[in-house]
Amino acid sequence: MTERTQRQPAADGVPEDAMRRLAQLTPGEKGSFFTSDLTVNEFLLVREAGFRPLGLVLGCSVHHVGLQLGRWSSNQELTKLSQAMYSARELAMSRMEAEASALGADGVVGVRLDIEFKEFGSDIAEFIAVGTAVKADGADPGPGGTWLNNKGRPFTSDLSGQDFWTLIRAGYAPLDLVMGSCVYHVAHQRFGQVLSNTGRNVEIEPFTQALYSARELAMSRMQAEGQALGAEGIVAVRLTQHEHTWASHTTEFFAIGTAVRPLRDDHVIERPTMVLSLDD
Repeated sequence: MTERTQRQPAADGVPEDAMRRLAQLTPGEKGSFFTSDLTVNEFLLVREAGFRPLGLVLGCSVHHVGLQLGRWSSNQELTKLSQAMYSARELAMSRMEAEASALGADGVVGVRLDIEFKEFGSDIAEFIAVGTAVKADGADPGPGGTWLNNKGRPFTSDLSGQDFWTLIRAGYAPLDLVMGSCVYHVAHQRFGQVLSNTGRNVEIEPFTQALYSARELAMSRMQAEGQALGAEGIVAVRLTQHEHTWASHTTEFFAIGTAVRPLRDDHVIERPTMVLSLDD
C-alpha cells in the first residue's frame, strides 16, 4: 500500500477557504478561539490529559469507484479496487493532517473516517476524515521529546476523549491511525453444489476460506503499517465489512486501529475511587 508523506497544505489539495478558516483560529495566543467536535466530557478529559484543542480539521476526497472483473467461480482479491479504496482514504487523511500541521498541532484526536456515496452517481463516493487538532499543554512526550510520530507528522487517533485520557495516564501515546483494506470476490457456487447442499446443514468451505482470507489480508496490512511506525501495538481495532455498490459476491473488509508507543517504562492505571451519592 502507499505511504503517507508530509507536504505543504496546498500540495495536499487543501482549499484556500480552509486555510483562511484555520488562520482565524490564531492558535497559541491567549484566549484564542477553537472549534471541536469533542463532547463536553471528552473536551474536559483531553484538557486534563495535558492537551488543548486548536480547531476542527478535515480532509475529503471524491472518488469514482471503478469496476474490476473477477472470475465467476474463483475466490480472489480485486487488487485494483483494494488499492483504490485505500488510496482514497489515505488522501482524505493526508489533507486532514495537512490542516493540523498548518495549525501547529501535535496530533488529531477523535478522528472519524467515513464514506458517503452521492446521489449524482452511484459509483461516486466521498471519503471524509474529521477530527480535533490538539497541542500539548504540559503533557510530557517521553524520551523522544516530541509528540510527532517518527515520520514527523502529528499523531492521529480515533480513540474517544475518555480512552485518550486513559491511554496517556497509563503511560502510552498514540502514533497514528493505521488501516488495511481488502476488496474480495467470493466465488459463486455451481448449480450442482447448490443442489447437493439442499436440506443439509453443512459448511460451505470455499465461502469460509474466502471471507477468512479477505479479513486476514486487511488485518495484515494494518499490522504492517503499525510495525513500520515502530509501534508497540495497535489498540481499539475495528474490522468491518462493506458491500458499497458492488455485486453481492464482492465485498470490502476494512481494518483500522490506533498504533501506540510507550511514554515510560511503568504503566500504571490508577484504581477507581468509590463515589457515594448524597442524593435521596
